Parts: sequence; C-alpha cells; structure tokens
Amino acid sequence: MGMPEHRRTETVLAVLSTPIGELRLTASPLGLRRIQFPGEGPDSGTTPPEGGGSGPAGRQVRRHLNQAVKEMKEYFSGRRARFQVPLDLEGTPHQLRVWEALREIPFGETVTYGELARRLGSPAGARAVGRGCATNPVPVIVPCHRVVAGTGGLQGFGGGLWRKKALLEMEQGQVPLGLPGMRPGEGSGRGGSGGRARSRFRTS
Repeated sequence: MGMPEHRRTETVLAVLSTPIGELRLTASPLGLRRIQFPGEGPDSGTTPPEGGGSGPAGRQVRRHLNQAVKEMKEYFSGRRARFQVPLDLEGTPHQLRVWEALREIPFGETVTYGELARRLGSPAGARAVGRGCATNPVPVIVPCHRVVAGTGGLQGFGGGLWRKKALLEMEQGQVPLGLPGMRPGEGSGRGGSGGRARSRFRTS
C-alpha cells in the first residue's frame, strides 16, 4: 500500500555549499526529490514548507536529507563514486527509464546520447534521451553530466556547461575542486565555497 499523497509530498530543504555552488536539496518521507543549482527553478530564493515536523514523516525526511548531504560531501571529497540515498522521483515512464539508465553509467566514464538511447532499445531516440536528461530532478546523484554529444563534446546541462566540465574533470582525476581533507590552497571552485562543503537546514 502506497504512502498517502499528502505524506509523500511533504518536503524539507537542506542547503549544501559545494565547490560548484550552493545546492538546494529537498526530500519527502520516501527519499530525495530534487537538487537545484543556484538560481534554478521557479521558486528560487524561496523556502519550501517544512514537512512532517517532529513526527515520523518529518524524521524520515531529515534522515534522507542527512544521508544525501553526507554522501555528496563524500563525493566532492573524492571518497564516494556511487550514491545510495533513496530517491523519490516522479516522471513519465520514459523519464524514469532514462534516469535509471543514467545511474548505471560508471563514475568517471561518459556515454553519448545515442549510445544511451541504444541501451534503452531506441537507437533513434537520442533527442528523447536528451530531454530525459534535461528534466533530471537530481543532478549529480543521477549523473546526467556523464552524457556527452556524439562528437564527445559537452552539451546540455541545467547547471551550466562549466559545472558539467568541472564534475567530469573531478571524476576523471584531472582537476581537484578544493574539497574537504585537502591542504589549504589546493583546488578552487567557481561559484562555490572553494573549500569545505557545508550544509544547513532551512525551515519555514
């Protein structure tokens, strides 16, 4: 039996400062629902309502957010290659298939939109795959940044191509981003903290 819709959609916001900018994470009692880059989304600059209070649903939301924040800090510090936080994603059947396929792209590797379409059984569906990537609600954790153009060039990323490039270079060991555990002065992050990832919760 599924969770009642009013319990499913309750959200709490966590804000995580990273080397690629301040990320806004929202979750429901079922899992992480969204990651937004600075200035992204129609409600940018506002705070979603606090969900669940101190009850079981609210505690579950915070457990998901705490796990997501912990795993993202580990990722940006080079200590995590795959995320395990539960996700609560809503989309069309095609979008959900694309997002699941994205999670199977190994850390540090890339595939083309055409190759991902072939993996999904639609060799001519590169554009549909691109639309699925563009609507990915949890970038970084669902790694749409690992999908590139047929020429190998970077193409299409909601957070900006410089972030896509930075994430790929970090994963491939080319450029450190000024992460936790590094000596002062090592690495830098355009638009971000340039140092230790920090998080905080915001409630209404």
